[in-house]
Amino acid sequence: MGFYNEEMHHDTSVSATLTRLIRTAIERNGGWLPFDRFMAMALYAPGLGYYANPGRKFGTLPQSGSDFVTAPELSPLFGAALARQVAQALNASGTDELWEFGAGSGALAAQLLDALAGMGQAVRRYRIVELSGVLRERQRERLVAHDATLRVQWVDALPDQMKGVVIGNEVLDAMPVQLLEFDGAEWFERGVVVDVAATGSVNSASNSRTSADDPTTASTTSAFAWSTRPTPMRPPCDTAFPPGAVTEIHPQAEAFVATLGERLTRGAAFFIDYGFPQAEYYHPQRSGGTLMCHRAHRADADPLLDVGAKDITAHIDFTALALAAQGAGLEVIGYTTQAHFLMNCGILDLLQGADMKTTANTQKLLTEHEMGELFKVIGFAKGCDPAFSATAIGFARGDRTHTL
Repeated sequence: MGFYNEEMHHDTSVSATLTRLIRTAIERNGGWLPFDRFMAMALYAPGLGYYANPGRKFGTLPQSGSDFVTAPELSPLFGAALARQVAQALNASGTDELWEFGAGSGALAAQLLDALAGMGQAVRRYRIVELSGVLRERQRERLVAHDATLRVQWVDALPDQMKGVVIGNEVLDAMPVQLLEFDGAEWFERGVVVDVAATGSVNSASNSRTSADDPTTASTTSAFAWSTRPTPMRPPCDTAFPPGAVTEIHPQAEAFVATLGERLTRGAAFFIDYGFPQAEYYHPQRSGGTLMCHRAHRADADPLLDVGAKDITAHIDFTALALAAQGAGLEVIGYTTQAHFLMNCGILDLLQGADMKTTANTQKLLTEHEMGELFKVIGFAKGCDPAFSATAIGFARGDRTHTL
């Protein structure tokens, strides 16, 4: 219990400091901050944001002090199966470098390097693009054996040109999104203001509608509240949204994929995340959007509360990603569920002889009500063997590219 109390004290201290920082940003921006800027600060403010502070993020149980589990943490067979697709892509592109964005605890990097070595697949360098100094150190500890061979390097940003195979597992969902709200006739952009009721401050945002007094949209214990402004922005497809509907758009994720496409001279990229094609994402029945927070293996829908102490995510619009990729010169080589992808890559063969715990956890990666259906995999290629786009093993069965 002493450790738990210490963690709670740390979370409270971080959240209070970050709250003051965000309040200052709101005041400097005229009393209103677009949600994507709020989300960026809540997640990435140096030393304070969720991914930048020392709190533990990844683990299988809340008792460990973790907030959520990712597929590589759940089962080592995730990386072992993905490695088979990676090996094919390395050969098809004639490259020997891997790039991983947002490597988390380093578990996936270790699994991939071990599996590829076991297959005799040469990897000259494994580059990790990681903004969090705290996570970099944890990755170094996890990858010390591989780092000793000088194969693992950490970089802050993409170079002007790159080649190789790119991996991103649950990285796109943590990119800041913009929130749109529909009143039945017009669209508004949701932003964040200081909560007058909580702080006694005066909302100086002009031409805005504040929902601090609306218990359905504002936290009663947060220092912040929602406020909307008219906007020319719209969802990417024409849907009969009901009045009060809220949804997200993903300009930062789309820009990231476009930049990757422009700078990748030869290679392939695979992104694994939860999300939908555009027609499903912006379905009228999904009128509350997909924004969600995660803490201690529990989910909630209030990103304005306990900033810095919990994750904030949104599902991915895979259609928008595919269009951004194609516009930047990448070819979409496949899109399917995580279950289909992993089974295509032979994860059931890898399960032979596995212990009971590994078998049970691996099943969670595949079953429809766990991660198998909600999580999707999308693949891109550029400058590869022309046959690769039709033979990428991860999309051999169950390809859903036609739904994008």
